[in-house]
Amino acid sequence: MTFPAGRYQLALAGLLAMAVPALAMAEDGAESLARATLQQAPAALCPDGILEPAGIGEQFSDFVLAEVEDRGRGDTWARREIRLENPDSDQALLIFASGSPAGLRRVTFEVHGLTNDRPIMMALAGGDCGVRHGRAIRYAGDGMAEELVHFEADLETVQTVEPLNPPLPNGSDPGGVTVTHIDSGVNYLLPEIAARLARDTEGTALGRDLWDNDARPFDGDQGRSPFFPIRHGTPVASLLVKEAPEIRLVPIRFPRPDMTRMAQAVETAAAAGTRVVAMPMGSRRQEDWTAFADAAAAHPEILFIVSAGNDGRDIDSTPLYPASLPLENMIVVTSADGFGRLAPVSNWGAASVDLMVPAENLEVTDYRGARGTASGSSYAVPRVAALAARLLQENPDWTTSDLKQAIFARAVPPLERGAPRLAVGWIPNPTDDG
Repeated sequence: MTFPAGRYQLALAGLLAMAVPALAMAEDGAESLARATLQQAPAALCPDGILEPAGIGEQFSDFVLAEVEDRGRGDTWARREIRLENPDSDQALLIFASGSPAGLRRVTFEVHGLTNDRPIMMALAGGDCGVRHGRAIRYAGDGMAEELVHFEADLETVQTVEPLNPPLPNGSDPGGVTVTHIDSGVNYLLPEIAARLARDTEGTALGRDLWDNDARPFDGDQGRSPFFPIRHGTPVASLLVKEAPEIRLVPIRFPRPDMTRMAQAVETAAAAGTRVVAMPMGSRRQEDWTAFADAAAAHPEILFIVSAGNDGRDIDSTPLYPASLPLENMIVVTSADGFGRLAPVSNWGAASVDLMVPAENLEVTDYRGARGTASGSSYAVPRVAALAARLLQENPDWTTSDLKQAIFARAVPPLERGAPRLAVGWIPNPTDDG
């Protein structure tokens, strides 16, 4: 499983800057059927049908029990997953229950299309089986997910609507050093990001969505849940453009469904003239990163800034990728506090991790335009990438080796005792260009 390697802790400190869009797409028949199912299922199946799934057929006769999977120790499950199917309405009802045989803490009900396994609608219930709220995904005619609709507990009253794949705004190329940001995408509707998008001579933005395989890399990692996308890329990008305000930004939404397309991410970056790639992401599966490693090695003109992760471990002994790859054109960074001490859950490695920079409680902008703070090695990445971009702005003829050495020259010994935990050191203030 691939995921953004960052401690994403965003504390909101302002009002939304991006207005909630009007409901643009009417619900279809599949959503109406899903709503009817979700309005009945909690009362019919919770808690008895979840605690004793064998009797579900009597409680919810239109559906057939297809699968039950328990996760936990021994006879005590901590999470139960139940799949019911109704071929007549082309619906699969998925139930995810957390708790134990003694009682439930939370239950999520999801309706997917049975034929195409497309997620349609969900309802979130508490341990008392009462529905708290719901969400639905609405699709365009080409089958692309376009909107995420939030409902109140009745599953009918709309609270908000989030775009999932909006058109890019018009604009022209801003000029500057080209930096590619590979992450969950960005909210390119926010003015501070839209103004820095790299474009061709016709004004077409150069970013790519390698998850959906289109030219709209809108922020959203749906790997854990299609209804609760992780919006990691926008706050990272907001810090990048804040500390390097004259860059050309090429956002790429990473290809979680097929990580072999990471080679395409590198080629897209190279074709755009990229000199620096920011990658605040990683996983434990080395095989996920084979295509990336080969492509990155083939482009020595690009410097890759990669996060070390936030597991509180030594990645020399327990590797994390791509941070543990032996690439010469890569710098691995982790998060420190303002005094040069490793942040509490940040990863380290005397051989694998090059630098620490202060990346705790930094001011960022989330994908809605709300300002807040965030921490972790993900936020060390844009700080070093921004430093690299500013150095290249002043020294455009530098090679990747020149750039890497100039960054390392700014490092000092960290303020820690014991055996070294970094290959190079700590940069106290990455924004100090004096």
